[in-house]
Parts: sequence; C-alpha cells; structure tokens
Amino acid sequence: MKVLIADKFESWGLDELRAAGFEVVCDPGLNGSALRDALIQTRAAVLIVRSTEVTADMFEASPHLGLVIRAGAGFNTIDVGAASQCGVYVANCPGKNAVAVAELTFALILALDRRIVENVIDLRQGRWNKKEYSQARGLKGRTLGVIGLGQIGRAVVQRALSFEMKVIAWSRSLTAEQSDELSIVRCETPGQVAGNCDILTVHVAMTPDTRSIIDAAVLERLQPGSYFINTSRAEVVDYSALEKAVRERGIRVGLDVYPDEPESGQAAFHASIMNAGVVYGTHHIGASTDQAQNAIAAETIRIVRTFAATGQVPNGLNIETQAPASCQLVVRHYDKVGVLAAVLDHLRRANINVGAMTNSPFQGGKTAVAAIRLNQPIPAPVLQAIAGMKDLVIQAEVKEIGPVGPKGPSLP
Repeated sequence: MKVLIADKFESWGLDELRAAGFEVVCDPGLNGSALRDALIQTRAAVLIVRSTEVTADMFEASPHLGLVIRAGAGFNTIDVGAASQCGVYVANCPGKNAVAVAELTFALILALDRRIVENVIDLRQGRWNKKEYSQARGLKGRTLGVIGLGQIGRAVVQRALSFEMKVIAWSRSLTAEQSDELSIVRCETPGQVAGNCDILTVHVAMTPDTRSIIDAAVLERLQPGSYFINTSRAEVVDYSALEKAVRERGIRVGLDVYPDEPESGQAAFHASIMNAGVVYGTHHIGASTDQAQNAIAAETIRIVRTFAATGQVPNGLNIETQAPASCQLVVRHYDKVGVLAAVLDHLRRANINVGAMTNSPFQGGKTAVAAIRLNQPIPAPVLQAIAGMKDLVIQAEVKEIGPVGPKGPSLP
C-alpha cells in the first residue's frame, strides 16, 4: 500500500511505516496542484497531512485514494464533504495534542498577566522598569471561562483548577452532571460565560456551527481589561470585533491562530490586531511539542495499520454511524464461497438497497452470521427465497428498525 505524506512527519514514524511494508513517499512541500499531481502519479491509497489543504479536485482526480489522515485534531483544511462523495475515508488524531495546546494556553495567560513580552523588550533595550511591571493581577481566585470542552478544553480546566482558579464553561454537550464531575459551573451560552469571567479561552473545532461563535455580541460582554485567548482556529472568532474590543476596552489578547495565515513555514505576515494594544501572539504552534508530535505520529501509524489490515478506520470523521435503515436481515449461514453473493443478488433483484452489512464467522470456521441493514421492509417472498437456499442458509429472519410495518416471517 502506498502512503503519501505531504507535511512534516516524525522520522521514526517514516521508518516504522516502511518497516511495516508500506511504500512511503514523503514530500512536505506539496500543496495545491502539486499535491493533486503527486496523488495521481503515486496512486497513493493513503494521504497524510497536517496543515495542507485537501480540496475537492484532489479527491476527484485520485481514484486510488482511500483514506486521508489529518495528523492532528482539527480537520477544517480537508473537504470532508467531497471525500464522502468520492468514497474516501477521512480520519484525525483527536486529543493527542491536548496537553500541548493547554500548556500554550496557560503560557499566554501568564504572559499577559505579567506582561512578559514588554518586560523582555525593555530589558533587551537597556531599560529597567520594575515600577511599570509590578502590578500583575495574579490567577488565584480569578474566573476562567472556557468555550468548548473537548479533550483540549478539559485539559485547560484541569490546569486552571491547579492554579486555584474558578472555572465556568459552555459546550453544547455539557450536562449538569458533567459539570459537577469537573468541578466547574455550567453556563447556558457563550455570552453568559463571557459576562462572568476574567479570562475567556476558546477550544472548539471549526465547523459551520462554530464559525464566528465568538462574535461582537459575546466580546461586548467581557469586562474592560479582561483577557481573551484563542488557540483553536481563527475562524471561530470575529477578529474585527476582537480588535475593536482591544482598542476601545483594553481587552488583553493571546493568540496562536490568525485569519489568512501563510501556508509556508516562513513568510511575511502582518496582522493588524497585533498593533491594537496588549496583544501577544505565537506562530500557530499549539501542538508543536515533541510529546504531542510523537503521540500524533503514533496515532497516525495506528490508523494506517488498522486500515491496511482490516479496512476499518479509527477516528473516522465521515463514516455514517447510523446508516438509514428500516429493517435488518439476519442470516445464519454456512461459511461457503458465494453465500453472501447469493443473498445480495436476491436483494438486488428486489431493488432493495443495503445500508450497512457485517459478517461474523463462528469458531470452527464452518458457519457465520450476516447482519444486513436494509432501506425498506423485505417482502415475504424475498425472505422465503433466501431462507430456501438450504445448502447455504441455516436461518433467515427480519428484525424491525423503527416503524417498518408488519414484521416479516422468521423461516427456518
């Protein structure tokens, strides 16, 4: 199986993939049309990327491509919809960078509170200004507001509690019971979090639902002089509104992500918000620790190995977990060549679509059971025809899934 890696990847990971028998092509500079051409030329079955965009035309031009892995958590740079249309799996490595991003989040919070950047600049320029920098607020007892409680958000909560901070949070999935377990206070909206915290930090994935979730209305609820941190994705925040909040109400800001970031590792880059006030920034390095990158590489390799060995995809992002179906046909059969083909042929001739199917052999290798989810009730004559294949089928029965009408007969 050919694996194309279009971003930086750990050298030990490359060695491990090759040792496992995969043909690996690694070219971290690939993007755009060059990446599309490389997919065509290499006929790669697996593509591994980090920040490189994977677009619809790449999927359409690559019939051999079966899996794209985002070596990281966010996947907004991959056209998942186009992948689904072309029958290509998309997977990611969630949670493997959680500690790294949480650590950077607190690095930015502490830097803002102590104004570390200005301290360093003055010292390097020969200025001693202890009077200016001796007025930090401190973190103990202050309220941290967290938007998003995935693995990164929870890692941030753990560290905040260690700093003896109070934590309030919002997440679509957060329940009162989970809030109690995490020792935090649950809020009903992002705006409610913003209106009741000293520091607001964002940890949501970029989806259509989260685009600009931190808008002007949310930012206006921050108290003057509050801190705001974004180490998730630029698109989840209205940066124009954020810049206005910095200029007009003295909001201190720590950022790791920006609109229109350069695609290359080094380039000219100007973000107007960086000159708006006390705004600190890092270069989208939230996951860039040795620990995180090794964990991501190990998870990526696990996904490739599993896909090659079983056809299954851990952490699949575009796999329909509940295929549309009205009933399930369960067939206990002899484990012979052509059994399932004969069953499926009966369904085909009856114009019945298969939504999903599993086949599990029993110990001894003589019998197996197939569970076939169907998009419509199976007519009794079709079920009788399947059950009538005595040399192949032991028993066939239909189980209802939802309102499917009269249940079909169970035949020996």
